[in-house]
Formats: sequence, structure tokens, C-alpha cells
Amino acid sequence: MATARRRGAYKVGVARRAKIIESATRQFAADGYQNVSMAQIAKDVEITDSGVLHYFPSKHHLLLAVVHHRIEAAEEWWKRIPVEAGVVAMLRGMVESSRRHLSQPGLIELFVVMASEMSNPASAAHEVYSRQYEGVVEAIAGRFRYGVESGELRAGLDCEALARECIAVSDGLQMQWVLRRGQLDLVAAVRSHADRLARAITTDGRGLAE
Repeated sequence: MATARRRGAYKVGVARRAKIIESATRQFAADGYQNVSMAQIAKDVEITDSGVLHYFPSKHHLLLAVVHHRIEAAEEWWKRIPVEAGVVAMLRGMVESSRRHLSQPGLIELFVVMASEMSNPASAAHEVYSRQYEGVVEAIAGRFRYGVESGELRAGLDCEALARECIAVSDGLQMQWVLRRGQLDLVAAVRSHADRLARAITTDGRGLAE
């Protein structure tokens, strides 16, 4: 009986933690990280302020969880585009991913806020997110390798370097979008890069629209 109660309490705790993260993600996306308080999140999930602090000792801890959730959601979204669809399809997906980011501008700002935290070796977030980033690099590089093997892409490409370039362009443009307070056509900029890249590396020189 005691074991059953512990399992029940554990499930409730997991569900409540997930609900807090979902609320924070939604509110950060809508209003920005700096403009949302822990009290607002507690009210939204209908628990006390101390209840939120039980799962996340500080707003910073919650921020880390939200960014982790964002990365996982992005990974799941990318899995919808099968490797067999090809690299041009993947590059079109990059454009659509940027469009999706713009539907939640607060999360773009959140990513930029977290960039310095993730790059600091002394931060608890550094090791976790550096592993995740390397996983993303390898996944994208694997798609480029498949493109070479299938004949879609030219032989001799540095697939890892191409993967890092795609990530750098996406992340860098998001930072510029924030610095220019949204006065940058993020989707058009990502599309321009993806189209140039497709024309440069495909065996038939086709771009995204062809």
C-alpha cells in the first residue's frame, strides 16, 4: 500500500512539474522571460508560490527547464521530416522552423538570454546543452551524409561543417532579430541562406523552390 502511494505521489509530481514548465513556456513566449513572475506561473497552474519553488528553487532553474523543453520540442519537430526525404526537404524545414519560432517570439528572446549561460563552462547548463548541441550537429550532419550517399549532394562535402554552419546561421539570425527588436525578416534571411546552400551542394544545382 505504501509503495502504491509513493508511486501515485511520484506521478502527481511529474505531472505537476510538466504543467509548470508548460505554463512557463507559454507565458515566456507571450510576454518575455523578464516580464513573467513565479507568482504568475503559480497562479496559472493553481498552486502556491512555494509549490512552484518546491520543483524549481528559482526562476533561473525554471528557465533552464524551459530551454531544455524547447530543444526537445524542436528535436521532435525535426523527426517529422524523414532522412529519406532528402537535404533540400531538410533545408525547407529550416525555413519553416524559423517561421514557427516567430509565432512564439518570447522563446526567441529566451534562447538569446540563455546563450551566454550555455556557453559558460562553469554553468550547470553548459554540459547538458553542449551534449544536446553536439547531438543536433550529428543529426544534421547525418542527413548531409545521406544526401551524399544517395547522390543528391556532391561528393567530398564536409558534412559536419555544413551542419554547424546551418546551426550558426539559425542561431545568429535569431540573435540579430532580438537585437533589432524584430526589425529583421528572419524567415527571408534563413531562406536566402538555405537556398544558396542548396544550389551550391546539390548535384543538379537546384534551389528550394525547384
